[in-house]
Amino acid sequence: MNDEIVCSEPCPIARSLAVAGDAWSILILRDAHAGLTRFDQFRKSLGIAPTILTRRLATLTDEGMLEKHRYSEHPPREEYRLTTAGRDFLPILFMIGAWGRKHRKGGELTQFLDEQTGTEIKAIAVDEVTGAKIGTRPIRIVAPKENAR
Repeated sequence: MNDEIVCSEPCPIARSLAVAGDAWSILILRDAHAGLTRFDQFRKSLGIAPTILTRRLATLTDEGMLEKHRYSEHPPREEYRLTTAGRDFLPILFMIGAWGRKHRKGGELTQFLDEQTGTEIKAIAVDEVTGAKIGTRPIRIVAPKENAR
């Protein structure tokens, strides 16, 4: 799929997948939320080839999910920190995890705990306007109207 085509799509899901639509990018964002910032930390955690990691970090940086910060001058070294857009991705990670916990069971699963209470986080998606759990009410998808000329 061509990123230029996906990014021009009116569908916000397609546009989002153009940025973080592959497993490596999503796992990098997961690890960034867990506090990893350096190339070697991501590589060790993910077992990813350096060339793939370099490309994914560059894309996430170019798309505004991560930003580089220099932490060493000699030798020059940079770390990757979440931007506001990257931090806003956390609920999406939790929703992917909730889906996986329900539909991809088997073996031991990682738990995500609330730091203050120690309880497991149980993510649900709720419509801010109606307060209804998403998926419990019918939806309608409305495409944008063509620009009148």
